Amino acid sequence: MPYYTCRIACEDGRIENRSMLATAPAECRRAFEAEGLLVLSVRRDWNKFGNLSLRLGRKVKDRDIILFNQELVAMLKAGYPILKSLESLTARIKNVHLREILTDVAGEVEKGKALSEAFQPYEKVFSPVYSASLMAGEKGGSLPASLGRYIQYAKMVTQTRARIKSAMTYPTILIVFSAALMGLLMNFVIPKFADFYQSFQAEMPQITKLIMGVATALSSRWYMIVAVIALAAIALARLQRKPDFRYQLDRLKLRVPFGRLIWLESGISLFSRTLGLLLEAGIPLLSSIGIAIQAVPNAWMVRKMKDVPDHIKNGEGLSDSLAQSGTFPDLALDMVRIGESSANLQGMLGDMADFYDERVRGKIETLVTLIEPVVIIVMGLVVAGMLLAVYIPIFNIIRVTR
Repeated sequence: MPYYTCRIACEDGRIENRSMLATAPAECRRAFEAEGLLVLSVRRDWNKFGNLSLRLGRKVKDRDIILFNQELVAMLKAGYPILKSLESLTARIKNVHLREILTDVAGEVEKGKALSEAFQPYEKVFSPVYSASLMAGEKGGSLPASLGRYIQYAKMVTQTRARIKSAMTYPTILIVFSAALMGLLMNFVIPKFADFYQSFQAEMPQITKLIMGVATALSSRWYMIVAVIALAAIALARLQRKPDFRYQLDRLKLRVPFGRLIWLESGISLFSRTLGLLLEAGIPLLSSIGIAIQAVPNAWMVRKMKDVPDHIKNGEGLSDSLAQSGTFPDLALDMVRIGESSANLQGMLGDMADFYDERVRGKIETLVTLIEPVVIIVMGLVVAGMLLAVYIPIFNIIRVTR
């Protein structure tokens, strides 16, 4: 989709140039004239390429999607038509990728498609939960209310992810700084000592010889190490696109002693919150369960739960179907069972999501508290061992010279 530059006459007499993504010049003209502006000319902007920037630029952030939906809800409640709301919001969106998506969506809506159908090709950006919420709102005649529930859901999911990232920031910085310190010692400090000891022809312990050999090799062939790391990163990125590799990797994550509970309970929380949102929007359980399963970030859990919809089709309850998957703990199954028996499944799923969010938050804080001293102690011992191995021969040289 190309960019167009429009010369606009403002109300105060100023002439401005504004750039806009659009399918045709007439679309640009209609968008600006709808805002009460006088369009003097429209021309193709060859300095910008929308499709190329979409592939190479940054992704659409969660906060941009939330802000767009908040503004959309406000305009719908004020009585604006859907197409008018989309065109007005698209003209103000700063994110290039989101603006291009919304331009395509507005074009499909103008052709007669429903809003949920227009957003379906972009489920990787907006998620299937968003399309399902739109569909529920359209069928129930309460699109603003359905979008409002989705906004609350998206905020909770975003806050949970942000808390996890924030909690892991300090340990990550600590590990990176420690690795950088070891790299400086191995590449610049220890090779100097190796040359010094070689000039004295001093007898060195085996550990010192080993460290000196490694440091000398790293110092002379650092480019090979960088190349190996880069190739490994590229290979890992490609492997992560393969479902089987992701399945095995996520399965391995659930075997890590302390991290297992964090990944498992965060998946349960996201599944419960997604399913509760869809049920509250009026979507049937059988249609909601498949979307909720795909919202789980762990591929191993998703594969284990793939038969849950079939069990429900055969007349089994949700709690019994989840129990057969072998992924949910007894506490979660009891909460689902209580929700089914009390005819308040969506409410109990929301409470269960809040409960597991709190558990995950507590476990992450505990993990961070444990990681910090462990990393400091381990790196201190490693650096101390390296320095001792380097300085012990000095004492031997002093004794010999005396």
